[in-house]
Amino acid sequence: MVSKFMEDPSVKEEAKQIDVVLESVKEIYKKKLKPLEKAYRFGEFYSPMLSDADFDAAPMVLLLGQYSVGKTTFIKYLLERDFPGMRVGPEPTTDRFACIMHGKNERIIPGNALAADADKPFQGLNKFGVSFLNHIECAELNSPILKKITLIDTPGVLAGEKQRVGRAYDFPRVVEWFSQRCDRILILFDAHKLDVSDEMKRVIEVLKNSDNVRVVLNKADQVNSQQLMRVYGALMWSLGKVFQRPEVLRVYIGSFWDEPYKNTENVPLFQREREDLLNDLRSLPRNSTLRKINELVKRTRYSKVHAYICNHLRNQFGLFYKQSKQEKLLKSMLGEFKTVSKQHGLPPGDFPDVNRFRSSLERFEIWKFPKLYAGQMSTLDNVLAKEIPSLMKILPMVEQQKLENAEKESEAPMSTSNPFGPSQTTGSGVPWAVTAQMKVKYDNMFNELKLTSGGKLTGGNAKDFMLKSCLPQETLGMIWELSDMDKDGCLDDEEFAVCVYLIEAIKSRAMSEVPTQLPTVLIPPSKRSTTKAAESEDFV
Repeated sequence: MVSKFMEDPSVKEEAKQIDVVLESVKEIYKKKLKPLEKAYRFGEFYSPMLSDADFDAAPMVLLLGQYSVGKTTFIKYLLERDFPGMRVGPEPTTDRFACIMHGKNERIIPGNALAADADKPFQGLNKFGVSFLNHIECAELNSPILKKITLIDTPGVLAGEKQRVGRAYDFPRVVEWFSQRCDRILILFDAHKLDVSDEMKRVIEVLKNSDNVRVVLNKADQVNSQQLMRVYGALMWSLGKVFQRPEVLRVYIGSFWDEPYKNTENVPLFQREREDLLNDLRSLPRNSTLRKINELVKRTRYSKVHAYICNHLRNQFGLFYKQSKQEKLLKSMLGEFKTVSKQHGLPPGDFPDVNRFRSSLERFEIWKFPKLYAGQMSTLDNVLAKEIPSLMKILPMVEQQKLENAEKESEAPMSTSNPFGPSQTTGSGVPWAVTAQMKVKYDNMFNELKLTSGGKLTGGNAKDFMLKSCLPQETLGMIWELSDMDKDGCLDDEEFAVCVYLIEAIKSRAMSEVPTQLPTVLIPPSKRSTTKAAESEDFV
């Protein structure tokens, strides 16, 4: 199950240290960076000022893609249930942004109320106005996965210019706002819909410098192996044209929904890709703190450059002709940037886009910006040179503590960890009865059956296969009960191997009867810690 796979027990051990780091990050921002941002109106040039909710929020995952590529269904697959306000269909059904968050009670929060809630990290959306806030909502529900991550569903990216103009808000700018706050951005493509529209190009343009973008090639079970190879090649070619970067984006291939696979020849690949994607999402809570520190560093550097620019421009004014001077400075903004860069030794990469900065600056009377003092800049330099590195030193302690715990476990008394102790003699030291050759054979049989997108065999789909053995239904029922070790009503590949092994053993009379409890030799090694074995090993 996805929810069980997403569980990461080590996160609990790290929580206390991470909380200390986050509190320090919030303190640095509120006392040393926020006053400077407020003085020079940083939020109106870049992104709005941060609140406590921005630091405390769970990691966010943004899903993008054209309509009907499976974004909403992918969220349902992760949650293993529907969520409030969900609509799925082949036509463009999602007409608004949906923030799916954890909550004790199921409810939908409208956009205007969402942006006004100080406990949620969406107050910055107020800058897009009511026209956008009417097209966003928050769905709260009690789901284990949502305690770890927040999912952002988006409207399908449109293909035509006429439809794009019909939007009441600037879609790429909204996506840019979310991308600056999201820990992972997933761009979904349909195996039959690989074209990149004009609006999609504009969206990718605002994402091209993000290092947290991943691609999901969804509905891959709709094509066979040869077609999938060509589809993957075409997708990589299209992405290379629009992203224009030397690095290759990570692409996850699969079919993320609850229906059986249509083509089963690539099932092993889909299962491995699914595990890689879920592992990536599972790592987000741990990496979220690093991302927030990284964002604070970037914000500090941008604020430093912004303050230097505003102070430099302010110093160009005399007592008279201020308006004409401002118009002259706006026209020569690129030259002013170069001057500031040389004077203060600032890298050009820290400067904003000149046209965008100019359009934002036009709304202000530059000569009214406050004077910049040397002490303010030395405070920011101290943050970058000393305070942030000291916080970074705390985080490796988490990994060090895990290593120390592992060493303590390895040095535990013989009764609990001795490999020759009683708990181990009948455990991992016993080889599995299903040999490697048998497992390959059973896997081929398993992959030929109708599996769910989670790579499991349901009882309904297993019934016909098991009845072909011609064993009594009562016997088959006992075999099913023993094989379904996690009692989830489905069989994975290892449980299926045990099921077929028992059927063949009964039919060949290698076993006189079905055991009441599985002996250790029949339990897959990966499941021996959670499955109780029979006391007697004499089952044949």
